Parts: sequence; structure tokens; C-alpha cells
Amino acid sequence: MLFRTFGSTGEKISILGFGCMRLPIRDGKFDLIDEETASRMLHYAVDNGVNYADTAFPYHGTSFQQGGMSEIFLGRALQNGYRDRINLATKLPSWLVKSRGDMDFYLDRQLERLQTDHIDFYLLHGLNAHEWINLRQLGVFEFLDAALADGRIRYAGFSFHDELSLFKEIVDAYDWSFCQIQYNFMDEYYQAGREGLEYAAARGLGVVVMEPLRGGSLTARIPEAAIKVWEQAEVRRSPAEWAL
Repeated sequence: MLFRTFGSTGEKISILGFGCMRLPIRDGKFDLIDEETASRMLHYAVDNGVNYADTAFPYHGTSFQQGGMSEIFLGRALQNGYRDRINLATKLPSWLVKSRGDMDFYLDRQLERLQTDHIDFYLLHGLNAHEWINLRQLGVFEFLDAALADGRIRYAGFSFHDELSLFKEIVDAYDWSFCQIQYNFMDEYYQAGREGLEYAAARGLGVVVMEPLRGGSLTARIPEAAIKVWEQAEVRRSPAEWAL
């Protein structure tokens, strides 16, 4: 497993993380997690060096308007010593925040759901122009400062889905530790893109990549022409390995 150092302490974060948006499902129902299979996958990843897991309040739910099962699953699966071996990332449901008090309400609820006393990497989820304006007006910077000070979160960041100019504005607006952007070989110039990645990194932010396989689409129905090019390489790789 490869690692990158992060933060002033130089702690090591695995280059590959374990995403919990698309956990294996039970009986074909998206909101029902096959916890036995998912736990086995998660424990295998941690036992083999992965030390970063990403979830969010609505994941594995019936809608983004309420809490899903992903955080609850992780809270159970990270018992018996696994919580201490992993950096846990989850996200404030930005679109549900209507007041400054809502920010503390959701964070405290997430701590309970995850059965932990702190979130290692806490993100403002899916920022776009509307959510960004709303959160700023409601005092999100004061919220993040307070949550960092009292230890409920260790690092503050944001995930992003909008135009590059807004991404740069958000990067410059607060002393973030990290950000999360969509990035893969099909999305170099989509949303934040390569320019945003380099902009954030140049300002000292860690950059977490979401959708490196574009939801799995970069591993399926590969054009025959692409396969022929791959077959000419000295090292044979799977579509997932080529995409990463």
C-alpha cells in the first residue's frame, strides 16, 4: 500500500481509500446494506493498509433529504479496534442546513451514528453556488472553527460540484486542510478539473479524488480500440488499474 503524508504532523494516509457510497446491497434494495459482505470488504481493506474511509449522511438512504444507512453501518463495522486504525471522513449535508444550529445538530448526530467522538476529515458536502452562499451567511466558518477547537473534527474540508471559478473562490475563503473533487481520465476539464486540483495543491490543500472510476463506468464496455492499445503495453493491467 502506498501512502502520502498529510498535515503538520506528517501522518500517513493511504493513497487508496474505501468509499461507502456504493456498498453491496441486499435483496436488490439500494438502502439495505449487505453488512456481512460489506464488513468483510472493509476489514480486508484496513488489514491490508487502507486507512481512509469516506461516507456521508444520506448515503444508502431512500433520498438525500434524510439520513441513510452508510454511517450507521460504518459505526458498527469499525468496532473491535478498527476505528482506531482508520481515518474517518463524512460530510455535513449542506442542502439540509437552514440555521447555524443545524450545523451542530447534524455533526453531533453523525458522531452518534458513527459511534465515535470525532470525525477525522469533515467536509461541507457537494458545494455549489447556492449552498456556498447559504452556508457562509449562516456562519459556517465559525462552526468549523468551533468544531476543530472542541475536537469533534480534526480537519475541515469540502467536496465540490460546480464551476472552476467558484472552486477557486471557496479555496481562498477559509483555511481548509483539504478538498474533494471529481477527477478521472475523462473528467480532466470537468468542474474543478486539473486546473482546480493544481490550484488547491499549490495553496497547501490535500486533494481527495472522488469518482476515479466514474462510478465504475471506466471499467465496463471498454471500446475495442482502447483494449488493443492496452494489449500492446509491456505490463498487462485490468481496466480499473488503467483508469487509476
